[in-house]
Amino acid sequence: MPDDMSLRAVGWAQSFPVSGGVRAGRHWAREHLDALGWTTEAPDTVDSVLLTVSELITNAHVHARSTAQLILTWDSLCLHVSVHDSGSGQPVVRTAGDSEPSGRGLAIVHALADSYETRTQSDGKTVIACFYPPDRPVRHEA
Repeated sequence: MPDDMSLRAVGWAQSFPVSGGVRAGRHWAREHLDALGWTTEAPDTVDSVLLTVSELITNAHVHARSTAQLILTWDSLCLHVSVHDSGSGQPVVRTAGDSEPSGRGLAIVHALADSYETRTQSDGKTVIACFYPPDRPVRHEA
């Protein structure tokens, strides 16, 4: 993780349309994680972040039928992965049956992230997942 304590916070934002947004979102996120040094120093965490990005963008596209606004924010404590869509209502963690091809997105985010939350706005909702670097001794459950 970046050892430079002068870096207090940094963030990036990008929109990903319904057509082709998931793959592009993963690629975009990986580039920024590489800039933070995470791909070298925390490859398992990077895998978790990229899977979370995939799941949240997919949920925005499938359930909200919306462009996904992806924001990555590193505040020197936590990497916040935020995905905003224009859909109404709160997403819910559900248990998908073995034969169901979908329905596991938020359960996967819950399992991978140190914490996550959903915020509703007048123009949709934002799901925010937090990832602590592996050198942090305390990990929180959602």
